[in-house]
Amino acid sequence: MYTKDVLPQGSDDFHQFRFSDIHFNNENRYSFYSWMSNLSDSNAPIRILTLKKNEGHFSILSLGIPYDIIVVYDTPVLSLLCNCSESEEFCIHQKLVLNEIFKNDQVYLFFSDHAYQNYLTKIAVKYGIEDEQQLEDYFEIQCIDGVVKTIKKQDNLLDLSQDILNTATNPDLKRNNKELEQLSNILVLKEHKYYKHPQVLLYRAPRAKNGSLKNPVQQLSCEEMIWKSKDITESQFFTALHFLGQNTIEESKQQITAFKKLIKNPLGLEIYQHDKSLSQTIGANSLTQITLRELPKTIRIDIDRVGRFFTVKSSIQIAGQDHALQQLPVVFDYFVQLQQHFYFIEHAQILALFKLFNTTADHLIVHQSKFEGFNKDFLVAMEEIVEVNYLHIPKANSKQIKEQQFYNDTESIIYLEESGDYINLIPTMRYADVEVPVRSRRSIFGFDKNGQKFLVKRDLEAELKIISLIIKQHPYFQEQLDEDFQHFYLHRKHFLELDWFLNVFEDWRNHHISIIGFNEIKANKFNSFKGKIAIHVLSGQNWFNVNVDLQFDKSKGSLKNLQKAIRNKSKFITLDDGTQGILPEEWLNKFEQFFLAGEIIDDSHLQIAETNYTAIDQYFEEQWLSQIAKERLEEIKSKIRNIDQVKPVILSKDFIGELRNYQHDGLNWLNFLDEFNFGGCLADDMGLGKTIQVIAFILDQRKKVKNNCNLLVLPTTLIFNWKNELEKFAPSIKVLILQGADRQKNTFGFDQYDLILVSYHNLLTDINHLKKHTFNYIFLDESQQIKNPESQRYQAVTKLSSRNRIVITGTPIENSTMDLFAQLSFANPGLLGSKKYFKDVYTTPIDGFSNKKRLEELQRKVKPFILRRTKTEVAKELPAKNEIVLYCEMKPAQRHIYDTYEKEFREFISVKDGDEIRKSPMHVLKGLTKLRQICNSTKLLKTDDLSVEQDACKIEMLIEQVLDKSPYQKIIIFSQFVSMLNLIETALAKHNIKVLKLTGQTRDRQHIVTQFQENEAQRVILISLKAGGTGLNLTAASLVYLVDPWWNPAVEAQAIDRAFRIGQAKDVTAIRLICPDTVEDKIMKLQANKTAIADNIISSTYNPIADFMNKERLLSLFQ
Repeated sequence: MYTKDVLPQGSDDFHQFRFSDIHFNNENRYSFYSWMSNLSDSNAPIRILTLKKNEGHFSILSLGIPYDIIVVYDTPVLSLLCNCSESEEFCIHQKLVLNEIFKNDQVYLFFSDHAYQNYLTKIAVKYGIEDEQQLEDYFEIQCIDGVVKTIKKQDNLLDLSQDILNTATNPDLKRNNKELEQLSNILVLKEHKYYKHPQVLLYRAPRAKNGSLKNPVQQLSCEEMIWKSKDITESQFFTALHFLGQNTIEESKQQITAFKKLIKNPLGLEIYQHDKSLSQTIGANSLTQITLRELPKTIRIDIDRVGRFFTVKSSIQIAGQDHALQQLPVVFDYFVQLQQHFYFIEHAQILALFKLFNTTADHLIVHQSKFEGFNKDFLVAMEEIVEVNYLHIPKANSKQIKEQQFYNDTESIIYLEESGDYINLIPTMRYADVEVPVRSRRSIFGFDKNGQKFLVKRDLEAELKIISLIIKQHPYFQEQLDEDFQHFYLHRKHFLELDWFLNVFEDWRNHHISIIGFNEIKANKFNSFKGKIAIHVLSGQNWFNVNVDLQFDKSKGSLKNLQKAIRNKSKFITLDDGTQGILPEEWLNKFEQFFLAGEIIDDSHLQIAETNYTAIDQYFEEQWLSQIAKERLEEIKSKIRNIDQVKPVILSKDFIGELRNYQHDGLNWLNFLDEFNFGGCLADDMGLGKTIQVIAFILDQRKKVKNNCNLLVLPTTLIFNWKNELEKFAPSIKVLILQGADRQKNTFGFDQYDLILVSYHNLLTDINHLKKHTFNYIFLDESQQIKNPESQRYQAVTKLSSRNRIVITGTPIENSTMDLFAQLSFANPGLLGSKKYFKDVYTTPIDGFSNKKRLEELQRKVKPFILRRTKTEVAKELPAKNEIVLYCEMKPAQRHIYDTYEKEFREFISVKDGDEIRKSPMHVLKGLTKLRQICNSTKLLKTDDLSVEQDACKIEMLIEQVLDKSPYQKIIIFSQFVSMLNLIETALAKHNIKVLKLTGQTRDRQHIVTQFQENEAQRVILISLKAGGTGLNLTAASLVYLVDPWWNPAVEAQAIDRAFRIGQAKDVTAIRLICPDTVEDKIMKLQANKTAIADNIISSTYNPIADFMNKERLLSLFQ
């Protein structure tokens, strides 16, 4: 930063110290405090001889010897020359002068171009030339013997602020032949006539030709001046002046503040003292010009011992000269006078000190018997603000310092204490067992082994480093540097700002400064340390185990409390010691993703399923992963990337028959998942042979695991279908069916079976003993039955234990994406996060707002774990499937009933608000169901006054169709309403057409199916949509009628696929019967949307889904 260069400058007596890079315009004036070491050791007064821009000549009297210091500044080089003989590169005299430049505003302005120009601008305002570019052409600033003066370079430059200009333009004033008199505003310091307190008043007076004041002297109002002020400094000045001019005023902090503002005198007004001994009234003859200045902080008290007495002397250094306090009288309660200069005393202790010495001779004496009390009660307190020199106590020698460890055992401390709404910061230095506030002038004493008292020199350089560090932390602290407090202070709302104290404390601790008292601040539970986090990711069995160590110094945070904070969107975490740790924003974002990806195991451990490997790759930094975890992650990623190149599995010899190519691919896929213990969803189209793919996989497990006991949970209606398929393709598989009232009620002997079948219904009853057994695999057929994660079925299956899990369904999504969550969360726990997370991140944006970005994100996440092939993709040999709509026009009586009820229902919806509809969906569904029933037949309402005797239009259409087509094709007729099937059966019977019927009440379902499939005489079967929509193989039929449309298209698709499936040799036609201009039309549109959303999750097509459970969309059904 500097270079030393001895340049004699015409004399060999001067040595030079040079700073090579100082920019006063933007320099922190306090950043050079570390250079100001040992300053308090010198009482040498500084005298300013001359100051010009960028030049200064100073004189310092040290031990009776004057030394000259010359300062030259040539941006950015600052040179200080001194003619002392010290050997140090940067001598004490140069330090004192540099300190004076930085701390004395009047000296500083000569070296800072900004400060210099600002000073000139204020002067130029009076002349109206403040906007001129080169103000130095008009003015020059000089400082001679410590007094700053402004010199006009052009004497004829007119001062436009002079009141004479107003007088010259006032027509009410009488003119005479004399020159217009110049009027000046002045300040008058006086004593109140009755209350005797000091007052400062604003007056205006004319001047004589020689510049002296003359009568009349007239008082002015300060209030008007406040409103006319040009800036905040002037406003504060006149406000202070107004306050000090009050008739009654008590001594207060406000009075001290007002005097300090007044002394700054930003307008440079002349100040006069009123001498009431000359006149009780204010007049030119009773005023004497004075200056008001702040008292220099150069008071010292010298203590010495003479015999049995101690002598006490006190002096102050002013303008480079020492003055005994008794030489300076106290005037106007707050000032001491030196000639025409009045020095303001801010502190009551200093004022008491002056008054004490004003009443004595040149020194005080205290008997030795009373000195300890005098020292404790008076001197110790004075040491906080003035320098006290104990001349009778010797300075410590090196041996004493070493013995007492004063310099080897030191500590920098900042004490915190409350003071009303403020927090005080007390910088302190500990020397061995002695603590001293850095901002005090207190002396340090020690005692050697002989009991000899000695004086220890304070390490001012180390102490100044503390001050320098503190004042950088807040602009208010720099402003407080000139105040005579032992502390800095900050309002608690600023002190406890989260982004402030944490960063400041960290900085202090990095500089080895202790902080004491933070936890004692009232209503403060913050932890004073920034949190530190250590994350280690290990590879476990099917999981990545994440170890999280959350430390706030010695306090610890738990993952559960961290999750609670994030859930509440709070920055604060409760730590184990009860304090509140403050969480950085980046932590909140990171851990929000961590918690969504995994599950908390205990206070410091998180588990993330291997199926959710993308979360590890996306959210965790590489250095957090152990080598084994890195290798495992890379292995999974590599296999997933090459999933199309999965190693083919050799079909078990125990499998009877052959697998189609796509079915063998399914077996390979199941085996791939098994390698990583990943669960999955086999979601092939209905009729593509999901059952036999699973059977082949169970056989393949025999060669991989010792215990191949697997559990299959399925609807009751599918048990016979699975039983037949197992007997056909894998008769070697040992099967136990838990069915009937006498079924086995324990798990004894389970391991001797390859497959155990249990219905969803019986699972609820038997869960308490089934959950005790650990199966190899758990398969859920028609897994959409657990699509509601709040259902008893979902809760039951999640209690089961197994090595792995597979869900099987042709319709993974029937109503919303939440269907997928429940099924995949069972197959792969942790893959999709919590229910709330999935709903907020995927279900609501996709289902409610058609968010394409979220849809694509979900596709990528679930793609490796869902295998879905459609008939179009994999079964080219299947015949065609045609779907058509037959519109059935209602008869007048039926239409009248429909219109009447639709009007009533529409009015019901219109008077309800959105919340009422959402909270009462059953009322809405009931109303819609009645409209659909009327479309079928008014007889379904079972209300005599609303029904008609003749057959409904749909029944007439069906009779016509069946009579025409049943001789050539077998026919399936589906309806949601069993009562409608009964009406159809009755109508067909009138035409001698016998039908088979399968509903939820049918006992021997297998017999009904066999009759239809094999008996040519049985041409028509009636099936309720709920009872026969799944698990039936009815390939004998080639014509399917859907009497009434259902909200969910997946349910209808399942019904159609009872005929259109593997083994079908004929074209299949599905015919929907729809009444035009009814709610059925709108249901058709809703079906299209629901089909789109299901396809979007597992393919790349994108279309929005409509949610009709709101007022506007419900009303749209009737438009």
